[in-house]
Parts: sequence; C-alpha cells; structure tokens
Amino acid sequence: MVGRQLNWDEYATAWARLHGGFDPRAAAPVVRAWLRLAYHLGYVLGRLRVTPTAVTVAGVLLCFCVPLVVGRTPNGPFWAAVFVLLASVADSVDGAVAVATRRTSRLGYVYDSVADRLGEIAWLLAFWLLGAPGPLVVAGGALSWLHEYVRARAVSAGMREIGAVTVGERPTRVCVALVGLLVAGLTGLVQADLAAGTATMAVAVWVLLAGFGLGHLLSAVRRTLLPDAAPGAPE
Repeated sequence: MVGRQLNWDEYATAWARLHGGFDPRAAAPVVRAWLRLAYHLGYVLGRLRVTPTAVTVAGVLLCFCVPLVVGRTPNGPFWAAVFVLLASVADSVDGAVAVATRRTSRLGYVYDSVADRLGEIAWLLAFWLLGAPGPLVVAGGALSWLHEYVRARAVSAGMREIGAVTVGERPTRVCVALVGLLVAGLTGLVQADLAAGTATMAVAVWVLLAGFGLGHLLSAVRRTLLPDAAPGAPE
C-alpha cells in the first residue's frame, strides 16, 4: 500500500520549506497553476509508485533528445522545443513526487541539480548546432552555472533564504530555450539561413538575462551575508 500523500495545502507548506520560504499559494497565477499541475502529476505518479529519481532520469533523457533532433529535418527545432517542454515538466514533477510522497532527500536534491545543468548544456548545444557562435554558447552555460554555484555556496555559508528571485533563474532559461527553438523553426521554414541568426539571438538573450541575474544575486548575497562577516574580514 502507498502511504497517505500530502494534499495541496500540506504540499505547498512543505514545498515552501524547501524553496527558501517561497509559498506557491502566493505566487503569480501562472506560476501557481504550473506548480499545481506539477503537484497533481506528482500525486498520480506517486500513487503508481514511480520514484522521483526515475522522473529525474526521464527528464535528462528528454533533454538529450533536443540536440539529437534539432537539425535532422526542417521541423527539427519544433520537435526540439517539444522535448524542452516535456523535460521542464519532468523537472517540476520529480520534486512534486518527492514532496507529495514524503521522499525528499539531500541526495535527490543533488541529483536534481546535476540533471538541470546537464539539460541546459543539451539545450545550448542544440542552439550551437543551429548556428549560434560557440563562445556565446559557452558564455551562456558558464553564467547559468555560476548563478547556481553562487547560490549554493551562499546557502552553505549560512544564507537561509534563496537570496533573490532573479531574471536568470531556471524558468527563464526554459522559456528562452523553448521560445528560441520555436522561432528558429519558424524562421528556418522561411529561409534556412535565418535559423542560425535566430539561434544566436536566443543565446544572446540567455547570456544577457543570466548576466543580469548573476549581478542581482551577488548583490542579494552580499546584503544577506555581510552583516555576519567577522570584524576586519575583507568585504
């Protein structure tokens, strides 16, 4: 028998504890709807005894499909966008399964973070295959990785909250990848060479948002941790 799973209010309270106190019930309507969808899917999968790790692995595999299909046919970018969307759903649902079934763990958190970074590498690789410049693609990946690294190190240093919700967060990267691939597909149907320019623009937007987000996060981390600095410690 599957143990009693959390209802929505219990789930939202538990989810908030794991996300720096951010209550999904108080989120914007679109965000709240997305999180409720993830909860319901996670609830069903939990009843079916699907583990959070299995959902995480499925999400990574879906991400790996993005660069594999992006250039195979003229419709490749559209299929790649579908895989990005499915992967993003899996990324939300694995955590929902863990919370709803009371199976959250520190190891699962690590797995989820690694899966997110691998997925973003796959998406950026797809843009490179479409014609985006390699240095720009590398910059996008590096800034996104640094954003998550700074937050992780700040938490290990004593920051008890998420610090700040920036324009460079994971949902933003999902949106840029999804919209960028869809637009690249549309422009590619008009003229094949236009897909490369669209891919370049998408990665440029990724880099700009990641850069602004990193600056915002660094400022928030400094405000949070500086009062606790030892006397005479360098700022």
